[in-house]
Amino acid sequence: MSSKIKPVSILLQLLLFYLNLAAFSTGDDHQFFYSGFSNDDLVVDGATTITSNGLLELTNGTDQQKGHAFYPTPLRFTRSPNGTVQSFSTSFVFAILSVYTDLSAHGMAFVVVPSKNFSAALPGQFLGLTDIQNNGNVTNHFFAVELDTIQNKEFNDLNANHAGANVNGLKSLQSYYAGYYADEDGNFCNLSLISREAMQVWIDYDDKVSGITVTMAPLKVTRPIKPLFKATYNLTSVVTDVAYIGFSSATGTINTRHYVLGWSFSMNGSAPAIDIARLPKLPRMGPKPRSKVLDIVLPIATAAFILTVGTVVFLLIQRHMKYAEVREDWEVEFGPHRFSYKDLFRATEGFKDKNLLGIGGFGRVYKGILPVSKLEVAVKRVSHDSKQGMKEFIAEIVSIGHIQHCNLVRVLGYCRRRGELFLVYEYMPNGSVDKYLYGKEGKPILSWANRWHIIKGIASCLLYLHDEWEKVVIHRDIKPSNVLLDSEMNGRLGDFGLARLYDHGTDPQTTHVVGTIGYLAPELGHTSKATPLTDVFAFGMFLLEITCGKRPIDECSRDSQCMLVDWVLERWSSGLLLETVDGRLEGNYNIDEACLALKLGLLCSHPFSKARPTMRQVMQYLDGDMLLPEMAPADMNFHMMAIMQNEGFDDYITGSTASIGTASVISGGR
Repeated sequence: MSSKIKPVSILLQLLLFYLNLAAFSTGDDHQFFYSGFSNDDLVVDGATTITSNGLLELTNGTDQQKGHAFYPTPLRFTRSPNGTVQSFSTSFVFAILSVYTDLSAHGMAFVVVPSKNFSAALPGQFLGLTDIQNNGNVTNHFFAVELDTIQNKEFNDLNANHAGANVNGLKSLQSYYAGYYADEDGNFCNLSLISREAMQVWIDYDDKVSGITVTMAPLKVTRPIKPLFKATYNLTSVVTDVAYIGFSSATGTINTRHYVLGWSFSMNGSAPAIDIARLPKLPRMGPKPRSKVLDIVLPIATAAFILTVGTVVFLLIQRHMKYAEVREDWEVEFGPHRFSYKDLFRATEGFKDKNLLGIGGFGRVYKGILPVSKLEVAVKRVSHDSKQGMKEFIAEIVSIGHIQHCNLVRVLGYCRRRGELFLVYEYMPNGSVDKYLYGKEGKPILSWANRWHIIKGIASCLLYLHDEWEKVVIHRDIKPSNVLLDSEMNGRLGDFGLARLYDHGTDPQTTHVVGTIGYLAPELGHTSKATPLTDVFAFGMFLLEITCGKRPIDECSRDSQCMLVDWVLERWSSGLLLETVDGRLEGNYNIDEACLALKLGLLCSHPFSKARPTMRQVMQYLDGDMLLPEMAPADMNFHMMAIMQNEGFDDYITGSTASIGTASVISGGR
């Protein structure tokens, strides 16, 4: 039987050793460590107990109580033969739990004492170590490091939150505010002794220099390099040859509990590290929670509900503001021509730059795909002032939307939002003519066949607008950048942002001069009245530009400009008319068609409006149904062109009446 029991006994002893509940010594070099306590580990008195989970509870919250806990075996502190006190080191983890987080009474201390009998000592500010008569008496022979939570003026305390090294009494040799120096930057970090959080203290005595070192830190912070404070005092005159080590604590009138969670000690060496992971848990301090549902789940649920409601309201308001439009009663009559801003926003992916087709003087043009119909559109985004003829402007835009012609870019509708107007057009995949005419964006040069086809298409469209639709429509901004090309390279006249409508047989009203310099008829500078013949003038310039591959006004030098009309007339006068045909065609063109285009362009851009043909006559010339009148350069009376072209447009050039028609609504223009 005994042979079976003996191995079990050995295993139990080993287990106790590894649980850090054992003490060991080698001669005078005594050493031990505890990560939690049992009833057999320490000798306790007064209010002190060891809880079932291994906490050393020095005080239990009762008023005016004291408690002590000592290592059961006295240790030899002096070294033979000279009798000096040996070096020692200790470390412990403590916590002070008060019913208040800003007030406590009183503190606790680590002590080295000659006896375990403190029956005459007082609680409160005396920490269970001495009394009024014996405080400071050299016969006390105790050394203590206090952790004090009350400021006692009689002991010259720093404040109500400090640590101090004491000899024979409660007046500290040296003390400092509770805290530690961070290794990272050396800054001092305050600690609250009554924070209800566990923290660690290291106390070292070096007999070679009679030095006392005290260090402290939060539980999860490694021992700081710089101690909290140092003191110099030879403990040989204080500590007796054989002495006890332990803890003393006391309460006052406030419900406070003092705990030690772990402890280590070493004579003539560093105190062993305490296994923090195995320390017992502190009890909860304060009123008992009513329930987890009320104190945890309910606040979280309430906060989540408020956050959810707030988020929903915010998103709804943001959504409303994001898609808010300007709508007035008079717009009801325009029905389906009014697009919602939400649809246009989604169609253009929020008007992202990747969908940007071009930028004009008064806005940007974006490609989009309508969410329901999947129709490709071009959306022109421009500024507007609803107080300045917006009703009439929208009415004309919507009316133009009813026009059906194969050489017309259809205006599909509009949208108004705050200070913006959105015009929606058919999308033309091949962009504007000017990009091909001048090789922009890597576009190939237009062949003559394409140019002739485009010229006849735009002429047909203008005839329809001037004479064949139910109203007279004056475009007012005919130029290559406003002529778009569909998937089959058909010319389509677009950008009706400047167009004006009036009934057949009536006189158009005087308006501001709008359009693009170089395409403006000379009479506009005097009358400001746009008529079909002002469109004919612009078409004449378009004819010359598309045939010659030159702009109406080019810089000849830094100080002068060349007029395309003057240059063509000069070449014609010299018998070199065909030399004005775009050299990039490299002679690949129909000579008769080119001559007709050049002469008709000159005729249409005649400085006197009455000398210009109508668009019906232009179509007859282009179709060969009627011969172009016999003309000679001298008969064209263009000698005043340069003057008349610029006369009356000074304000326009400076931008006072600049139009939204300076860029193509589909391709961005130039």
